[in-house]
Amino acid sequence: MSTRYEDFISGLKKRNPHQTEFHQAVEEFASSVFPIYEANKGYCKEQILERLTEPDRIISFRVSWEDDEGNFRANRAWRVQFNKCLGPYKGGLRFHPDVNESVLKFLGFEQIFKNALTGLPMGGAKGGSNFNPKGKSDREVMRFCQSLMTELHRYIGEDTDVPAGDIGVGTREISYLFGHYIRMENRWVGVLTGKGASCGGSAVRKEATGWGCMYFCEHMLNQHGEALGGQRVAISGAGNVALYAAHKAMEKGAKVITMSDSDGYVHIPEGLTEEQWHNLVKLKEEDDGRISEFAENETGVTFHEGKPWGVSCEIAMPCATQNELDESAAETLINNGVVAVCEGANMPCTAKAVERFRHNGILFGPGKAANAGGVAVSGFEQSQNAIRVSWSREEVDERLQSLMKDIHNRCVEAGSREGQKIVDYADGANIAAFQKVATAMHAYGVV
Repeated sequence: MSTRYEDFISGLKKRNPHQTEFHQAVEEFASSVFPIYEANKGYCKEQILERLTEPDRIISFRVSWEDDEGNFRANRAWRVQFNKCLGPYKGGLRFHPDVNESVLKFLGFEQIFKNALTGLPMGGAKGGSNFNPKGKSDREVMRFCQSLMTELHRYIGEDTDVPAGDIGVGTREISYLFGHYIRMENRWVGVLTGKGASCGGSAVRKEATGWGCMYFCEHMLNQHGEALGGQRVAISGAGNVALYAAHKAMEKGAKVITMSDSDGYVHIPEGLTEEQWHNLVKLKEEDDGRISEFAENETGVTFHEGKPWGVSCEIAMPCATQNELDESAAETLINNGVVAVCEGANMPCTAKAVERFRHNGILFGPGKAANAGGVAVSGFEQSQNAIRVSWSREEVDERLQSLMKDIHNRCVEAGSREGQKIVDYADGANIAAFQKVATAMHAYGVV
């Protein structure tokens, strides 16, 4: 890379010390787009990339609440409103003890380009709190959400910033947040997405990220003369993304051979059955159980500690959390004959792992493209709320499939190289998204 690139990264790290997740996200993106950036004198003069890596604003605040024993509690919360050049800020809220400013800045930065790839009018943002909803009663979660919205409501709006759910924030949390927003604002508008069907939510929202990821994976395979049917798929995670990616893979004739949670993973050599999938959904969504319990109760399923990347497969789909798949795991997957890696989570592969996949000609679907189905259906929910209609599951799914195909095509167009058999989807996603955002920023002038 050029001296200008090195100076750019050095300056970023100096301005944002100790924010390693944010550094990683920017380096991955900038390494793809910097040749284009340097070749455009207008972009350089206007410091488009430098401005893109500085959030419009970061709102940090305390959330005070009362637990069931009457004790006063306090957590920290943030909203990172990163870039709105393409539309109102859009991005999830995450409730997890590991949430900090660096994590939210990396997620918000990625969200800019993920949203750009959808073609929908959405800017990029992310937010959340170090509150842990696990082990809390419904009343405690409600009190926390209401306290958080009391502060957050002044910074969001249907034409300003439209948060959604993320890790730790499901339909229950969104409903509590939305109910309190309506109470304070005295108006019903689509200011949050991921709502329940009874209060303006969209069909297919729960399934969207997992389904979309599998649609993108299938397009990648088909582009290179492969088919999804009959392939062995190793999936990490057991949340919405993992569960519904697994179900869509099964529907398309693939064999899902692993699922996981923080305790370890289960191996299903013969592939997950429809009955087993429903049992796993009940275990994780209703009983809040552990993946090891699933192995104890199902025939042909074994539990193992660690991550599932040592299991031989053709398709690997990390759907748990950031940096869960490192260089060593990547080497193991490559040696075991993996054909494609598709990111269901945000930045689940380390930079070194991605480098190994790309160097060895493995099809690699980056999260900003592969898991954009969730925010796409959030965008559909905004549209339905704005015009006061509800689309059927079939219509939403049809729109989702069309949108994921369009994202794939944008990546192919920007990531294809003459004489190169494998499309570089990482470069393709970054370049296609950057060109869209940079064009808008250039048009606005100094803002």
